[in-house]
Amino acid sequence: MMNDSKARYGSITRFFHWSMAILVSWQFLKFFDRINDGEHWVGETLVPWHISIGSLILVLIVLRLGWTVKEKGNRPEHGSIIGVLAKIGHGLLYVALVLMPVTGIFYMVGNGYGLSAFNLEIIAKGEEVSWLINIGSLHSYIAWGLLFLVAGHIGMAFVHQFIIKDGTLKRMM
Repeated sequence: MMNDSKARYGSITRFFHWSMAILVSWQFLKFFDRINDGEHWVGETLVPWHISIGSLILVLIVLRLGWTVKEKGNRPEHGSIIGVLAKIGHGLLYVALVLMPVTGIFYMVGNGYGLSAFNLEIIAKGEEVSWLINIGSLHSYIAWGLLFLVAGHIGMAFVHQFIIKDGTLKRMM
């Protein structure tokens, strides 16, 4: 089943969810770059893909938002306060997932580095643009916020599975 239903999320929604979960987890490896100036396996092997993966996440989040709007009426619903809190939490996740790559791009372009992803030049190197640097400097703060949102998201999935026992996690598997 490709589309969502009231009982279960469809394969496209699950593809977006789990592929982005993997890519965002990869992006969090950038935190290890702070250790020993990135002079270790993670810093030398996985972190160099940070900009390319971030660009891919931006494309996926735009597609995912479009898919979410299209499937809005088909989604499983929760009429309680938990449902309202879930919508707020998911909304904050979406906002952070859009802002992360956008502020990263602003930082790179603002500093005159340009933007290349997967060895393709997307934006050429240029002059420094201070207002882009200022907005781009929020990238690290948003990363920490996203980390906490993801931890809360995972925590609530386990609460739904083992305490509330409402089958939420099963609908995403």
